[in-house]
Amino acid sequence: MDAVTVSPKFQVVIPQAVRESLGLEPGVRMQVLQYENRIEFIPQRPARALRGSLRGIDTAVVRDDDRT
Repeated sequence: MDAVTVSPKFQVVIPQAVRESLGLEPGVRMQVLQYENRIEFIPQRPARALRGSLRGIDTAVVRDDDRT
């Protein structure tokens, strides 16, 4: 696990291994959440990036007889 230091301007550098693993590029916006005693950074991806992510999902739904 990598550790980072908070600068006097409250900035942190995301470790290279994490940046590469998540495919982060300069300028990517991050959503910041506080959860209990930790901070989470979540990359904001455009909705278009989800296109095709559900390909192959089974859309067959068993319906009740009284539904059409």
